Amino acid sequence: MKKALALTTGTLAALALPLVSMAAISNISDVGSFIINTINNILVPVLFAIAFIVFLWGAFQTFIIGASSDDTKEKGKNLMLWGLIGFFVMVSVWGLVNILTGTVSFGNPSQSTLPGATGVR
Repeated sequence: MKKALALTTGTLAALALPLVSMAAISNISDVGSFIINTINNILVPVLFAIAFIVFLWGAFQTFIIGASSDDTKEKGKNLMLWGLIGFFVMVSVWGLVNILTGTVSFGNPSQSTLPGATGVR
């Protein structure tokens, strides 16, 4: 299990390396935009896919493999529950990141979040 986790982490780091090298970060606003875009465009879909696979594997264990075994059915139900919890957590975090993006308005200096500010420099 540790080898699989290390391999997955290394692969994800290798895939994200070109994003870092082409980011052209010049100020703190660009750093915030880069981090939020990376979370929204890479991390969230990967975690949604993992939660979906866990849910499907739990359904497979519950209804197909565990048709005659109560222990296997229970394990499958637990996996389905954890898959749904993963979906809920990811939707919550994704919503919070999008609220943060809209509130702070990273990467768009013409929008201001201060009351009465015109946004013109």
